[in-house]
Amino acid sequence: MAVSPTIFPQRRRRPSPTSFLSPQFSTIDLLRSLYLISSDISSLDPPRFLFKRNSSSIIRKCSILSMIFEDVLRQVNDLRFLSPSSLLCFEEMFIILQRIRTLIEDCSNDGSKLWLLMQIEPISGTFHELTLDLWTLLEILPEKELNLSEDVDELRNLVIKQCREDKSFVDPNENWLRCEVLSMLDSIKKEIVPNHLRLVELFSKLGMSDSASCRDEIEWLEDEIQCQNDEKSKSDVVSLIGLVKYTKCVLYGASSSNSSSFSDENYQIRRNYSSDMNIPADFRCPITLDLMSDPVVVATGQTYDRTSIVLWIESGHNTCPKTGQTLAHTNLISNRALKSLIAMWCREHRIPYTAAENSEGINGVLLNKAAFEATKMTISFLLGKLGSGLLPAVMVNWVVYELRVFAKTDSDSRACIGEAGAIPLLVRYLGSEYPKLQINAVTTILNLSILEANKDRIMEIDGALNGVIEVLRTGATWEAKANAAATIFSLCGVSAYRKRLGKKTRVIKGLLELAREGPTSSSRDALVAILALAGDRDTAGRLVEGGVVDMVKDVMGNLPEEAVTILETVVKKGGYVAIVAASHLIGRLVATLRNGTDRTKESAIATLVIICRKGGGDFVAELARITTIEMVIWELMGTGTARTKRKAASLMRILRRWAAGLEGDILEEFSMTVALQ
Repeated sequence: MAVSPTIFPQRRRRPSPTSFLSPQFSTIDLLRSLYLISSDISSLDPPRFLFKRNSSSIIRKCSILSMIFEDVLRQVNDLRFLSPSSLLCFEEMFIILQRIRTLIEDCSNDGSKLWLLMQIEPISGTFHELTLDLWTLLEILPEKELNLSEDVDELRNLVIKQCREDKSFVDPNENWLRCEVLSMLDSIKKEIVPNHLRLVELFSKLGMSDSASCRDEIEWLEDEIQCQNDEKSKSDVVSLIGLVKYTKCVLYGASSSNSSSFSDENYQIRRNYSSDMNIPADFRCPITLDLMSDPVVVATGQTYDRTSIVLWIESGHNTCPKTGQTLAHTNLISNRALKSLIAMWCREHRIPYTAAENSEGINGVLLNKAAFEATKMTISFLLGKLGSGLLPAVMVNWVVYELRVFAKTDSDSRACIGEAGAIPLLVRYLGSEYPKLQINAVTTILNLSILEANKDRIMEIDGALNGVIEVLRTGATWEAKANAAATIFSLCGVSAYRKRLGKKTRVIKGLLELAREGPTSSSRDALVAILALAGDRDTAGRLVEGGVVDMVKDVMGNLPEEAVTILETVVKKGGYVAIVAASHLIGRLVATLRNGTDRTKESAIATLVIICRKGGGDFVAELARITTIEMVIWELMGTGTARTKRKAASLMRILRRWAAGLEGDILEEFSMTVALQ
């Protein structure tokens, strides 16, 4: 694995030290700063795992420097007017000391130990370069101006000698560890399983000896990807992530100190924190209102979560869900700036952000050969455990959770899990008496369903679809039911499957019950699935028979956008029966025109136009009886979106023709519209 020498150090930089050297700083201030920073460095402990000898050597030198500056400060009254060359030398020395402190802290602080290990040559070279810089500055410093005591001058000469004789040093033990890592990655590329004893030894030397420390290392490596500028370095980091994930699952499993309840923190992946925290509006997907994991920009300039907008488009829609505009194309552009902001916000609030891993790989970097083979080996190990049937419930829960995480990561992982036969094994636990295990099982199937080939498997494998539907109807928790509904929505991305699902009474009843009775987040998942099903004309009729209009009435207060959008689709596809069923909501739709969001107003005005055109004069008369209707329509014609203005103008024409006794024209216009469709 080639390593770029310019990669480290780039993170956790302090403010530029030149801010301390502004004109208002006197010579005394400068000397005091030099004494303080050299004392600070001398008090640092060397890093525990890597670069211990390099750091210890330069810390000892800075300890001697602090004594020199302390002696200089005693003579401060005689040093007020140092020569410009001496001042410049001191200023440069401050900058070098600042760099030394930052380098040692970067090697000591929390961060990826494996990536640090990969940089041993350039980092060791940086220690050597800084030592040579100190030597140069001490050599050119005019010693007569300093008036050092004899003992202190000897110390100065000692530091000069040590710096001059310093050699670039790479610790042999650290170099061995690096070679071991590279050797293991090469073996994995060749589909050779790494030696587990060597893995244990390697990870122990780096301070990773349990599942929790491996999870921390994975998070740091994922952060490290954002710090790299070239694709080769990013790809190298992805390889290391694959190795750590393999080690965590195969060697340590759920071995953290809280293994019996390890999932308590990790289960807060999607909704648990959504209801408890005030997520910035720009971080929520306009479709699901959940925290976006992979924000992408569509042709209209709006941003959505990739999974949500892909499923929307695959469901047969060619419009922007937020604006209603027809999409000029369906290309999706990653919004990397927003993704970085979301990841930063999640770290600050201690929210797991596995969402940085998406269909493009890890943080947008495709899996390379080593990472892919490591993923295959890990998944094979997990499925072997799951298929044995000998695990206690807590271990089964851990295995399924790990599969859930892999299924969320990228398309390659989803393909590996599906091809390895995971779905029949997961079906066993959809009816589990353990709520968390049921949640993990159905969520894993949901994540797998993003891949087209896995949609086919879920629909065709015996018991898979029925298991998901049963969770939707009788799941132990709202979260399990909501993820079952989300799975139905995902499967609707295939037109043939949408028709099949729409013919199942249990699916329609389950979604309507969840939408009506569930908490807001769960209800929203059900509504999104209902909207996808309503796109099929036959299914729209079944939804009306099942009571979708009454459900819309019940949820319109909490989720108006979703409710009104479903109503628009149903009256458009469901025929006259749907018009009649929706007619008693005319008053509520008019209220929405006054108080709703732009998106809600668009759907509400479009729904009213359809009801009046398809329903005839009786429905127009009911609308006309609302005294404020014309004023509301005029307002929308002036301030609404482009689509709202068009629909408002159409509704105004309908009302005017009805008032003039030209009801036949309305029906004629409707007939022409149907013919054009």
